[in-house]
Amino acid sequence: MLATQDTKSFQHALLAWYTSVAKDYPWRQTTDPWHILVSEVMLQQTQVATVLGKGFYTRFLEKYPTPASIANAPEQDILSAWEGLGYYRRVRNLQKAARAICEQHKGIFPTQHAAILALPGIGQYTAGAVSSFAYNQPQPIVDANVARIFSRLFDYQERVDSSAGTKQLWQWADQLLSHHEPRLHNSALMELGQQVCSNKSPQCLLCPIKPWCQTKNPEDLPIKKARKKTVLVDELCMLAICDGKILLHKAADSARRSGMWKLPEREHHELETQDLLLKTNYAITHHKVTLYIYQAPDKTEPATGEAWHSLDSLDKLPMPSPFRKALNSLLEDYFV
Repeated sequence: MLATQDTKSFQHALLAWYTSVAKDYPWRQTTDPWHILVSEVMLQQTQVATVLGKGFYTRFLEKYPTPASIANAPEQDILSAWEGLGYYRRVRNLQKAARAICEQHKGIFPTQHAAILALPGIGQYTAGAVSSFAYNQPQPIVDANVARIFSRLFDYQERVDSSAGTKQLWQWADQLLSHHEPRLHNSALMELGQQVCSNKSPQCLLCPIKPWCQTKNPEDLPIKKARKKTVLVDELCMLAICDGKILLHKAADSARRSGMWKLPEREHHELETQDLLLKTNYAITHHKVTLYIYQAPDKTEPATGEAWHSLDSLDKLPMPSPFRKALNSLLEDYFV
């Protein structure tokens, strides 16, 4: 651990650097805790460039600017608003948190860290982020960026994703936290991880905290549990269109894509004699999927969970991005 004087120097160097290079993200222009929560949840599994460049953050808050606006919204609507971001459990958790805010806090976002942490779907990092960014409360944060910085700063040679590793990281975050400027301090750590102390090509010569960094091999850190091996998956689906309607399948409530609509799947023997219309690839978690879409057999009947939808209604139905992209391409050819 850094000595007290070193800690103050560390904080000063970090904040001085940040004030000169900080990017002007919209969630840094507000102290609205709901808006900050939305940004944090979006950024958990999605890059900043995607959230901003494709307008997800702005569009979502235009539709759901307050907890009350989303608390009782239909599931299909919130899934559609989140479409393209993936990991749809995140928006369901946002809605659960909004309902708790409305039911337990009369629609007013809680100000106490413990109350924020108690909201459904809110973990230690997110509670700390909202507390510090919205209310400037001295709460530490540890996400992948911060874990990477601290593992290198202290040359931590243990797994950061173990119980002991997680505990150590949070201790360092708490000990190094600036209680005078927690909002800026935590923002600076995030910026440092994004711009300088990056995963593959850390720019050590530009790092404002280089004088305190103990590692000689930053590319080797952090140490984590080995990634799961890539699993190759074939997904066989069909395109069935009849009388201006298309057959779609809705994922079960317990599925990863619960509530989302996609093209129906069939066994290989049911489709092997049909024309192959499209072959494409996409990745989800550690799975690499090859998606095959065949022309549906004549007189196709809906199976369990399937229903016919008007082609005009497709834009209103929540759909996983790989299927939206594939279907848009197929329909362009279909109507030529």
